[in-house]
Amino acid sequence: ETLRLSSCLVTEEGCASLVSALKSNPSHLRELDLSNNDLKDSGVKLLSAGLGNPHCQLETLRLSGCLVTEEGCASLVSALKSNPSHLRELDLSYNHPGDSGVRLLSAGLEDPHCRLEKLNVEHGGENTMKPGLRKYVCDLTLDLNTVNRFLSLSEERTE
Repeated sequence: ETLRLSSCLVTEEGCASLVSALKSNPSHLRELDLSNNDLKDSGVKLLSAGLGNPHCQLETLRLSGCLVTEEGCASLVSALKSNPSHLRELDLSYNHPGDSGVRLLSAGLEDPHCRLEKLNVEHGGENTMKPGLRKYVCDLTLDLNTVNRFLSLSEERTE
């Protein structure tokens, strides 16, 4: 099942309602698109609690442009480390994770319980990506023996 609520004015209160769907037994929701909503870190924290629930079968979560910062990244990483996490694709593009948020996400990919295959934290342009963040993008390495097949951190150029 797919639920697309992109640009639907979903806020933290809406996330609280969605968590019950993620925790339901059995949960049939496999893809959730909440892009371009004002979820902020508080909404992402609620969603992360649902992601960490053993009944959650969500495989794709799109949070592009949801005002997520380092705090929201920390909540998501905690959920990704949960056993078992079924999430395979996470879109955090057009957010503001900062240097430390990117470091948290990168470290989370190394956890054996993390099954992400695609992580997108592309910036929204030069105005949202600071030089410090570019430093971590360049230093990031992946073990090709892991399940991480797609990682998009680029500025659409290879320097």
